[in-house]
Amino acid sequence: MSQIVPPDMLPPGLTLGYVNGQLALVGDERQYGKPLSVDFAAGKAAHRRQFGGGRGQLVAKACGLTKGVTPSVVDATAGLGRDAFVLASLGASVLLIERVAAIAALLQDGLVRAAQSEDIAHIAARMALCHGDAADQLAVLVAGAAFDPQVIHLDPMFPHREKSALVKKEMRLFRELAGDDNDAPRLLEAALDVATHRVVVKRPRKAPPIEGPAPQHTLEGKTSRYDLYVHRSLTR
Repeated sequence: MSQIVPPDMLPPGLTLGYVNGQLALVGDERQYGKPLSVDFAAGKAAHRRQFGGGRGQLVAKACGLTKGVTPSVVDATAGLGRDAFVLASLGASVLLIERVAAIAALLQDGLVRAAQSEDIAHIAARMALCHGDAADQLAVLVAGAAFDPQVIHLDPMFPHREKSALVKKEMRLFRELAGDDNDAPRLLEAALDVATHRVVVKRPRKAPPIEGPAPQHTLEGKTSRYDLYVHRSLTR
């Protein structure tokens, strides 16, 4: 692995560098698991693209991707871009916003490689990335990207409880970098101001809604649900 200078202050024990040609976050595998990178062409992303269920997937339904309707989506808590890639693979234009610089760097590297892949370059072309804090700068970031935010997708980090089972190693690494999203109510407020049609919020199935206005609708899956805040209907 050839190490590069981290784009922000990484926690002790974590480095950002290239592993097998992919930018990756690397730490003690016993604590954080294998190096973490973004690869839209293989692994879970490829399997979900081919066998995930298309527009029948919960995230697609929540974001309003129905027959004949393909809204533009802002993923304001992009993370590793998995949901954004699903939406883009179904035809949506997606603006990804990620506030943690190291994770944004992984996304950028993944998108560059995706754009060079014959199989998924057309999907990557529908994805754009901004590094910034959506809770503070959502309107500015969206305007700067000249993006039409019909739907805003939020997946804020759910607060960790000490008595809960150990979180997955990958999630442990995320918490080291980003912490809990204690400003989720402010993020929801910003999203409601900017979205023209709806805001969708992913939550653990039994978790309370984000503090603020009550959602008008919910869509439940086995382990998670989407709370929907609707301004107006999406039309063809």
